[in-house]
Amino acid sequence: MRLCVYASMRLLQIDAFTDRPFRGNPAAVCFLDRERDDEWMANVAKEMNLAETAFLLPRDDGYSLRWFTPAVEVDLCGHATLASAHALWEEKLLAPDATARFHSRSGLLTASRDGEWIELDFPAKPDEKSDAPPGMLESLGVANPRYVGRNAFDYIVEVSSPEELKSLDPNHAELRKIKVRGVIVTARGDNGSYDFISRFFAPGSGIDEDPVTGSAHCCLAPYWSARLGKNEFMAYQASPRGGALRVKLAGNRVKLGGRAVTVLRGELVA
Repeated sequence: MRLCVYASMRLLQIDAFTDRPFRGNPAAVCFLDRERDDEWMANVAKEMNLAETAFLLPRDDGYSLRWFTPAVEVDLCGHATLASAHALWEEKLLAPDATARFHSRSGLLTASRDGEWIELDFPAKPDEKSDAPPGMLESLGVANPRYVGRNAFDYIVEVSSPEELKSLDPNHAELRKIKVRGVIVTARGDNGSYDFISRFFAPGSGIDEDPVTGSAHCCLAPYWSARLGKNEFMAYQASPRGGALRVKLAGNRVKLGGRAVTVLRGELVA
């Protein structure tokens, strides 16, 4: 009888943009043993069934980083990048004072430690004013938006208050018909703790509501900078799990700060 020999790869599940387990946005981080094909990574992401699974492969000057939802590969993901950086330090694969370097479909991304916080350096993705596509506002349940725009990835919709934003109950089946990665809905903060809040809906990418979306803040940072007249913010994503971010607009870059917690550590055998 012939025995099958399987590779073993380190696999972590990490809650990002939170300092408590079971909050923030969960991501799987897989340390690849070698180059793997797209179909294999897509199948692992489906198996994990999280908003995002990140795949890391060492290279001379950092790591190759790719992100998959259960449905598609994406070009940019904040929380899975934060989780990847956290995993490198947690597993002692990177010196505590070293900068994590990730080569991705969105270019070089870096992460550095600031106490318990991790700061990501991402490209800004500003929006332009746009008409809402047919059915989008009705699917969201937004009757009178203050603003509608679109950037390279998503639509952005501003509503009048945090209360309106938190009460939204979108029709995800209808939103899924819109040919876009996702829809950011945002409102100005009103409690003194946060400058702005948001939610992110992406049923077309296999995620009805993403718990905390770092890449959406690459749009939200320039958007709110123009309206609030400042470049540094405390932001909150008001999903059921919720998550807090430190956000800074620095020219054409956005610095995203967050914390992370490992909740599961194991091996992938495939």
